[in-house]
Amino acid sequence: MPAQEQEAQIVLDAKEIPVPPSSFVFTERDVILYNLGIGATEKELQWTYEGDDEFAALPTFGVIPQFSASGSVPLDWLPDFNPAKLLHGEQYLSIKAPIPTSGELISTARLLEVLDKGKAAAVTSIVETRDTSGKLIFENSSTLFIRGSGGFGGRRNATDRGAATAANNIPKRAPDATVEEQTTASQAALYRLSGDLNPLHILPEFAAIGGFNKPILHGLCFMGISGKHVLQKFGPYKDIKVRFAGVVYPGETLVTMMWKEGDKVIFTTKVKERDTTVLASAAATLVDGAAKAKL
Repeated sequence: MPAQEQEAQIVLDAKEIPVPPSSFVFTERDVILYNLGIGATEKELQWTYEGDDEFAALPTFGVIPQFSASGSVPLDWLPDFNPAKLLHGEQYLSIKAPIPTSGELISTARLLEVLDKGKAAAVTSIVETRDTSGKLIFENSSTLFIRGSGGFGGRRNATDRGAATAANNIPKRAPDATVEEQTTASQAALYRLSGDLNPLHILPEFAAIGGFNKPILHGLCFMGISGKHVLQKFGPYKDIKVRFAGVVYPGETLVTMMWKEGDKVIFTTKVKERDTTVLASAAATLVDGAAKAKL
């Protein structure tokens, strides 16, 4: 193995740091709050009324129970670590079992991979989320880019992990489906109630420190909105992966363009008003090649 591909001792030591499990207790109210946070409406009763016969969490709800566990993976061992220089790069969610609409879920996180990108570090963690019987419900992987924390002599190239790391190149043809959805001015204020209380998404003065002229929408929120579009057009999926390529301001219009390639729906999402890509290298794997949803 070339020297530059060897795992640095600093990474090997970090993998030994214990990360305590995280409990997530929730009710139908939390599911509804999440569904509303990614744009479900009062007319879509299967997502907004607990008494509906088909009441369910939208698939990307799977990023919520794991959130505190993912955030507990230590990063301060990185050289020159500065949390203000942290960017959420990619997210992969695999849905392993039917999603409960209430109960308790236990998430366990571990450090998977740390890449030395020279001027930055790319840190990938894995979170397994189980019910109290031990049944695996979700698996998430999150990749964070920490600017200024590279140069520690670690590997540069990521391990191929199938759908979690796929490039998902856009086919050279018109999209098979396109959905536009305008976010609301209060979208971030609502979505943050599902657990991500970062002031970047609510306080103008904090957003300004990050170089934004106003609070920005959570990346996992517009991932969820695009995931909803895939569900509406192509039916249920068992995993979804995105790369965060830009910011969204609450009130902007998201355009999700989708291409069906076998059992995979490749998609990209742009902000209409600025014609800028915000989700790239994105795809969802359909459940049994799901037919078009009737939602």
